[in-house]
Amino acid sequence: MTNPVTVAIDVMSGDHGLSETLPAAIASLEALPMLSLLLVGDESMIQAHLGDKHSEWGARLKVVHASQVVEMDDSPSKVLRSKRDSSMRVAINQVKQGTAGACVSSGNTGALMAMAKFVLKTIPGIDRPAIISALPSKNGHTHVLDLGANIDSSAEHLLQFALMGSELVRAIDGIESPKVGLLNVGEEEMKGNQQVKQAYQLLSDSPVNFIGYVEGDDICMGEVDVVVTDGFVGNIALKSMEGITRLIVSSLKQCFGQNLMSKLAALVAVPVLKSFKQLFDVRKYNGASLIGLRGIVIKSHGGSDRIAIANAIKVAAIEIENDIPNKISSQIETMLVSRGSE
Repeated sequence: MTNPVTVAIDVMSGDHGLSETLPAAIASLEALPMLSLLLVGDESMIQAHLGDKHSEWGARLKVVHASQVVEMDDSPSKVLRSKRDSSMRVAINQVKQGTAGACVSSGNTGALMAMAKFVLKTIPGIDRPAIISALPSKNGHTHVLDLGANIDSSAEHLLQFALMGSELVRAIDGIESPKVGLLNVGEEEMKGNQQVKQAYQLLSDSPVNFIGYVEGDDICMGEVDVVVTDGFVGNIALKSMEGITRLIVSSLKQCFGQNLMSKLAALVAVPVLKSFKQLFDVRKYNGASLIGLRGIVIKSHGGSDRIAIANAIKVAAIEIENDIPNKISSQIETMLVSRGSE
């Protein structure tokens, strides 16, 4: 990161609140010299938790007061109506006002999406924002969207997701022409429902580097850069991968703890097990972007610890530096102009 960036953090949100968000904030300031943070929440509580650390960071660390908190079980409609001074809303407002380049929240996903869309609005030409995140794969990671924002998506929506995902990966990963795949029950053209088949045709005629249908296992094999699907399927795929990871880790612990010989084998395998744990550490992939908005909003998992939240802050900083919303807007505008001239 070479340019100064400012991120607003909804420090009151998530399962752990200030006990994890504040250490994540301090760790991020230490790791990213060009980063400044706005800590949004109850000022007295934040100051009590920070102590002397607030003055240590000077202008790079500021507190923005918010009197309300969005609870994990609050409905989006309730939040929009009655929690206008919540830490989540005030953090998003910082992006709208231009005092922050991005917002990070570990709060209620539905409320965050509804509030971000209401305050920031969508990019012209984008009907619905989508949730995109990097998931571990054989060659590093694969970006997948939508991961749950849109349960029902039309073929046109899937095309928009592909354009947004491709532009984000081009900017962040430096891949000039990201390979985009459409998630399906098979790779053959005759397979899939009507929505997927229509999306296939739209993607084939689009400017993205569309490689055709991909299946669930392709997400992990590293042969595709962006996988596109609707939020219903995407969220199930995400949760399935998380569950399988926990199952593998749990099974390894059980197997290595069965008897004396297996415990001795575990001691020998410690370096391999550490590498395995790091590879599948979900905290490294925390920080999903609510892509398609006229501003950057990053969703951190509700149960995130300080390491995971720090990664979400890093994702926000990277997206600010790469000016993701404007790059997506330019790409969408180019496509619309091209369509209009046909």
